[in-house]
Amino acid sequence: MQIVHTIEDLRHALAGRGRPAFVPTMGNLHAGHLALVREARRHADTTVASIFVNRLQFLPHEDFDSYPRTLQDDCEQLEAQGCGIVFAPKEQDLYPQPQTYKVQPDAALADILEGQFRPGFFTGVCTVVMKLFACVFGSTGGGVAVFGKKDYQQLLVIRHMVQQFALPISIIGLETERATDGLALSSRNAYLSAEQRTQARALSQQLQWLAHQVREGAVPLAQLEAQAMAQLSAQGWQPDYLTVRQRHDLQCPADHARQAPLVALGAARLGGTRLIDNLEF
Repeated sequence: MQIVHTIEDLRHALAGRGRPAFVPTMGNLHAGHLALVREARRHADTTVASIFVNRLQFLPHEDFDSYPRTLQDDCEQLEAQGCGIVFAPKEQDLYPQPQTYKVQPDAALADILEGQFRPGFFTGVCTVVMKLFACVFGSTGGGVAVFGKKDYQQLLVIRHMVQQFALPISIIGLETERATDGLALSSRNAYLSAEQRTQARALSQQLQWLAHQVREGAVPLAQLEAQAMAQLSAQGWQPDYLTVRQRHDLQCPADHARQAPLVALGAARLGGTRLIDNLEF
């Protein structure tokens, strides 16, 4: 496995290897990331994983400075999964100049849910992903990129970006990896105390309850969402949203469309840790 830090070295490493499969990460890897790498290997001879904590997608009060950086351990895990190239740029490598050119996603998709509570988040995501795509695929004529469904809205935003810009990249969404109690795997789970870790499964349980109640169809959707928020709050959480949306555009479904493909999404703080999750149904 090769570890490279500059765009020039990445393109040199990719020369002659054909169309790669790419997994972008911010490091501090867990089993969910490794599943993405295994999926990527199914689609190309060369797998590239990036490790870069992207300042552009953090708000001023968020955890950019404290976000875990575990490059050596990450590289060992990636090598064990058969990853071919790790691209681990420093900030000055990826942004040698201030990144004044940015990708502005469609507000109808990007300014709701996560975008409402983290203004500018998806602009930062789209900008870094577009730049990483240019680094990885710019000299290869395209390829495959793999993302996890845990970041459901992010996956949709990136799919739409690739479609709008006609990028020669196939986007694959992989199912969320979970612990045995149902908690979605996340790098931020490491912030939880032992007691909070036990309580953390309540988020996925509340989404399951919400999805079941919606399919039953007896109570208005807005009332069910409010009840789910209240139930999670009663367990010591500070929820931002627990909601049900249409899968294809994350807009609110009509009450008569409860048998359509839907997704329950939630974001909530447990202590100082903000967790997100979703459930398709």
